Amino acid sequence: MEKMMSKLSESILDKFSMDFLRSQVLKNAYGNDDTVIAALDPRILIAWYLFFGLVPWFVNDLPFLLGSFLLVMITTLLARVAGLVLFLFALGVFSQTGYLFLATLLFGGDASAVAPLLVLTLKVATISLASVTVFSGLDPDRLSNGLMWFGCPERLSFSISYAYRMLPMLMEEFQNVLLSYRLRGNPPAHDTLPGKIRYLIYQVKIVMESFYPLMLNTAKRSRTTVEALELRGYRYAAVNKTVKKIKLSTLKVTCNDLLFLAVSVLWVALSLLCSTLL
Repeated sequence: MEKMMSKLSESILDKFSMDFLRSQVLKNAYGNDDTVIAALDPRILIAWYLFFGLVPWFVNDLPFLLGSFLLVMITTLLARVAGLVLFLFALGVFSQTGYLFLATLLFGGDASAVAPLLVLTLKVATISLASVTVFSGLDPDRLSNGLMWFGCPERLSFSISYAYRMLPMLMEEFQNVLLSYRLRGNPPAHDTLPGKIRYLIYQVKIVMESFYPLMLNTAKRSRTTVEALELRGYRYAAVNKTVKKIKLSTLKVTCNDLLFLAVSVLWVALSLLCSTLL
C-alpha cells in the first residue's frame, strides 16, 4: 500500500513538471487557433466580453446569473481551454466560496447564507470564464487589431500584443534560470517525511530566487526587441492612418459572428424571461 501511494505521488509530481506547465500555458495562449471561438471576429468577441464581464457585477437575479454562467461555460468548452487553466479556475472560485461559507457558519451564520454565496460564486465564475474564453480564442495580432478598431491607443494595444508574444520567451527563460539553480545547488534528501518538507521548502526558495535574474534577462531581450522595432519605423507606423487602415482591413464580420451574437442575445433574453416568471 505504501509503495502504491509513493508511486502515485511520484506520477502526480512528474505530470506537474515545468514542461507540463509550460505546454499548458502556451496551449491556452497559442494552441486554440482552430476552434469555433477563434474563428470569430475579434470585435465581436471583445463586445461580447464587455457585456459578460461587466453586467453580472450589477445583477443579483439568480436565474439570469445561472443562465449567463451556463452560456459562458459552453463557450469555454468550444474554445478548448487548457485543463490546467480550468483546474486553477475551479480551485480558486469554489475554494473561496467554501471558505466564506465555513467562516459564516463559524461566526454564527446558518444555511440562509448559501443563496448570497451562490450569487457571488456565479458572478465571479461567469466573469472569469468569459475572460478565459475570449483571451484563449484571440491570438496577439487579432486582439491588438480589435482593440485598435475600438479606438484604443496604438501603444497600449501593441503592449498587450507584445505581452502575449513575450510569454513563450518568459517561460523559456524561467526554465533556464531554474535549471541553472538546480545544477549548482545541493537539494536535501527527500526519502522521509521531514526530508520531503525540507525539499519542498528548497524548491520554493529556488523559485523565489529565480525571479530576479528572470526579470533581468527578460529586460535585456525586451530592449533588443524595442531597438529592432525602432529601426523598422515602428513610431511612424503607429501614427500613420494608411498603415492603420491596411492593418484593420483583415477584420470582417461573417455569418458565424452574427449567429454567435444572435444565440447569445436569445440566451440572455430567455434568462431574463425565466427570472421574471419565477
